[in-house]
Amino acid sequence: MANIIDVENAGDLQSQIEEVEALSSIYGDEWCVIDEAARIFCIKITDDIDHPKLKACLQIILPHDYPSAAPPVYQINAAWLRGPDRMTLSNSLEELYVENTGESILYLWVEKIREFLLEKSQSTDTVEQTEVRNMATEEEEVADDEEMPDYRALKLNTENAHLFENHSSDEELPPIKLGETITERRSTFQPHLAPVVTPRQVRMVLEKLYENKKIASATHNIYAYRIYCEDKQSFLQDCEDDGETAAGGRLLHLLQILDVRNVLVVVSRWYGGILLGPDRFKHINNSARNILVQEGYTSSADEATKAGLKNKKSKSKKTK
Repeated sequence: MANIIDVENAGDLQSQIEEVEALSSIYGDEWCVIDEAARIFCIKITDDIDHPKLKACLQIILPHDYPSAAPPVYQINAAWLRGPDRMTLSNSLEELYVENTGESILYLWVEKIREFLLEKSQSTDTVEQTEVRNMATEEEEVADDEEMPDYRALKLNTENAHLFENHSSDEELPPIKLGETITERRSTFQPHLAPVVTPRQVRMVLEKLYENKKIASATHNIYAYRIYCEDKQSFLQDCEDDGETAAGGRLLHLLQILDVRNVLVVVSRWYGGILLGPDRFKHINNSARNILVQEGYTSSADEATKAGLKNKKSKSKKTK
């Protein structure tokens, strides 16, 4: 049995080498090797080579059993890519993988993303709205001078391959709780929470939330989740900024500090036209903390506040 597995892995490795060589040849400077030993790569994708309006970066990890038995693990980074659009694109990539199971898929994925970018850029209204949102985000980023850990590696967690697994069709949608809003300078923050034990449930909850037109129209829908895997005694966790740079990482950091598990927290923000600077992160985390206390994931608000202060002090010591 071991020999059979070794032969399959050798075949997968050879397929990966050939695929990477082909992609490097096709896309040239757009193709980037991040860590060859760990099989981590990145490719920059635009809607138009000569006059790009929209661009995205596809980060991928090739598991040892890709392409024979597992899909690539991926993350699409693009400030303009919001919730509903991100979900649509992710579903398209998943469908492509299912239709071509066992085959090299990266070229098809890259071209599907490029096709998606082209369709978006052809809509003048969408491009104008994207530019306005990006300007607001960039201006707020300048206002933020706080240091924060880099969570890019976390987003490439190979455990995310579970998102592609076929789960039982009778898996139930977890109950979704709604928290109280926080409003400052015309920006509104509202938290949502759901107990989750599988990545599939995370996706189900997000899809359900995006069915709500108000939530789907939010400027940002930031989320983070932590799922405890009993068999491995480790956490499956991830986060999403949805255009609010570093917000997802901060939200996940809060969940880690409070040591909560098997929960998804989403904070929707409707931008009111007035820049909040670093205060926006305070409101995002306060919204999340409030709903975690509300739903009994922390014993008290005081405990949650102490955890936040403890983290702030530890970061201060590191800085010194």
